[in-house]
Amino acid sequence: MQLDERKYRILQAIIDDYIMTAMPVGSRTISRKAGVGFSPATIRNEMSDLEELGYLAQPHTSAGRVPSYKAYRLYVDHLMKTAKLTHDEREQMHEHLVSRSKQVEGVIRSAASVLSDATKYTSVIVAPKLGTLRIRHVQLVPVAERTALMIIVTSAGIVKDAVIRVPEGLDADDLYSISRILTQRLADQPLEGVRQAFADLLRDAEQNRRLLGEALQVIEQRLEAGGDASDVIVGGSANLLEYPEYSDVNKARSFLSVLESKDTLRRLLGSQGSMEVTIRIGPENQVPELSDCSIITASYRVGDHSTGTLGIIGPTRMNYNRVISVLDFMGRALSDVLAEYK
Repeated sequence: MQLDERKYRILQAIIDDYIMTAMPVGSRTISRKAGVGFSPATIRNEMSDLEELGYLAQPHTSAGRVPSYKAYRLYVDHLMKTAKLTHDEREQMHEHLVSRSKQVEGVIRSAASVLSDATKYTSVIVAPKLGTLRIRHVQLVPVAERTALMIIVTSAGIVKDAVIRVPEGLDADDLYSISRILTQRLADQPLEGVRQAFADLLRDAEQNRRLLGEALQVIEQRLEAGGDASDVIVGGSANLLEYPEYSDVNKARSFLSVLESKDTLRRLLGSQGSMEVTIRIGPENQVPELSDCSIITASYRVGDHSTGTLGIIGPTRMNYNRVISVLDFMGRALSDVLAEYK
């Protein structure tokens, strides 16, 4: 049995109605919709076929049908119509980002808030992988005798720090001079360029070789690391609790526990490397706690080298066309605002 035009139209009408109401859909409801044009009896027969094909499920014997994960996948791949944001919506989102453009972290946090407000779902933004970032500035700050705080500022405005040992006899002025040299030699360098720059520094250095060696080790660790909690920003954590799917306390608790695990979110969203929107539905997420959720992601760029990810997590009956339009616009708007960070 294959899907014909009539089954497609009825399935799309069922999914559209369920996205709006979260209630099982009956044949009479569909027959009253404009543009369907089939009797309740015909629709019931088609719904039975769609259930047999795995596109619909019936929660209770006397209830209507609800779409399956298979139906949502067909919907987003073939049936969904792209929504368009209004001019005012686009302007409001863009202005919200521009107003915070002086600080990358501020822009990204603002973007998370804009995404959750615009979609009414939960947003997640993952900063670029540290291995793709460029170093902008290195500073050694004395904090105690023979101890300094090494601060690394990347091209995405992400700050990493670590405490390192300082050879005896070096004062604040010495550390300032070393910081200037490191910044000059390492600025705009990816990790491989950093290693080569340090090799040149160590070859030429007559003093402070141990300090330079420890500084290289710290930078390698920070740029190669998978990231930390500050690299994953969540907006609208409680938004999904407003939906009837999450009225169950245990399900809500499981969802919130995933949001608290930054490692899980980073692994789920990762970095796509392209500006295309991707959609994962239900079990495709491979996280049991999100088996009733869909995740839609898009990428954004910081300068020329680094790519991060924007994501929306919502119920499988989410308003896909609206979310895709918002993410697509926000990915491009955020990239434009952060283009100056080379």
